[in-house]
Parts: sequence; structure tokens; C-alpha cells
Amino acid sequence: MGGVSVVVLEDSRAVAEEAAKRVEAAARDAVAARGRFSLVLAGGSTPRALYAILASPHVRSVVPWRRTIVLFGDERCVPPDHPDSNFHAADESLLRHVPVLPGAVHRIVAEDPEPASAAARYEEELRGLFPGEEAPSFDLVLLGMGADGHTASLFPRTAALDETSRWVAVVRAPSPPVGRITLTLPALRGARRVLFQIVGADKAWTAAEVFGGLPHPSPYPAERVALQSGAVEVLLDEAAAGSGAFRAHR
Repeated sequence: MGGVSVVVLEDSRAVAEEAAKRVEAAARDAVAARGRFSLVLAGGSTPRALYAILASPHVRSVVPWRRTIVLFGDERCVPPDHPDSNFHAADESLLRHVPVLPGAVHRIVAEDPEPASAAARYEEELRGLFPGEEAPSFDLVLLGMGADGHTASLFPRTAALDETSRWVAVVRAPSPPVGRITLTLPALRGARRVLFQIVGADKAWTAAEVFGGLPHPSPYPAERVALQSGAVEVLLDEAAAGSGAFRAHR
């Protein structure tokens, strides 16, 4: 898979620490080149360790938060203070601890009783932040991957994977909370950098298929993101790397 860099690290803590270094570097590069840093946050449990590192005193002082725009790759259709909310997790572990400017955090208002309206509003918001662009040129998109190969809320065999023009779509997930709003493949296509954090033995087989060259019949959602994006970096812990496919990356 061209354009994909894979690194295997000892454990989930090492993955989070390396991811933090890469966020810092991407932020510095973006601000130097364009005066701002657009960061798309991931949901789920894996990125919380990264967010805690970014919020720590010795790290938060070197990231240019006052020039950072924070966005979200997906959201569950729950209130923003709900334990399942991706915004809530990011706010608790990161956002309330760093000097990001008021108005620079763009959450998906997924508690709207009409998810399609919320998705349309978020797309309008993105198009205002990235005017005239065929796909939003996010400086860095943080992603994870499930054991089923999903990323953001792009799940296998869902209609959102067939989207060709909209940047944001409503999805029904296979497990609760089932209502989701997600960035689409067309939205992720323009990202300057994509950083996957993948940890845990339950991801090993899928990781080997997606990023390790193990033959499989059809591309997973995470693979489709990687195939269409420019600079893709994948950080795996030893458990997710398994025993064979990533030997050269250790």
C-alpha cells in the first residue's frame, strides 16, 4: 500500500506517546506554512491516552493551541455530556485543559432529534472553514480502527461508504449507540496527514489484512481511507501487530 508508514511500538502507552510527538510536529508544520492547524479528533477509547498526554503541562505548552481548529471525525447521537459522546471524552481529557480559543472547537451537534439536519449543518460548517475546496484539507486526521475494520463511523456494508459528494453522513452502527454522524470518504480524501492508532490483540488479524498485506476479498473502511489519502501513518502496539505480518516494522 503506497504512501503508508507503519511503526510497531511496545504497548499502548508507547503508541500514545509517539502519536503525541506526531501531533506536535504536524501542528508546528501547519502553523509555519498556513498560520493555523486543523485537527480532526477521533472517538473511542484508544485516543484518550493521547489526549491526556497532549493536555499535560510539558506538552500543551508546545502545541500552538491558539492557532488550532478542532473538529471531529464522528459522533454518537447522544447529548454532549453523555458518557458515550466523543465530544465529552475529548473535552474531559483534552479540550478543557488546553488554551484553544473560544469558537475554535467545532463539535457535531448529534443530539439533534433530526440527525440528517445535524449532518447537513456540520457539512455547511466545514465548507465555511474550507471554502472552495473539493475536499477539506485537514492538516491532521486522527483515526482508530475496530476489529471489523471500521474507522470513524464508517462501518462495513453501510451506505455511507458509497457516498461520492457529501462530506458528512448519518449512519446506523451495528452496536449501540446505533445512531452516528460521520465524516465520509470524500471528506477524508483531502487530509494532508492521517494518523491511525491501533492497539489490542482483537485488531491483529484485521490490521494484518489492512496494513500488512495479508490477502482478503474486499477493502475494509479503514483501508479505503488509507488508499485514497496522501500521507498515512499507522502506529500499532505489539498486540495489534500480532506475530508475523509486521516483522519488518519492529
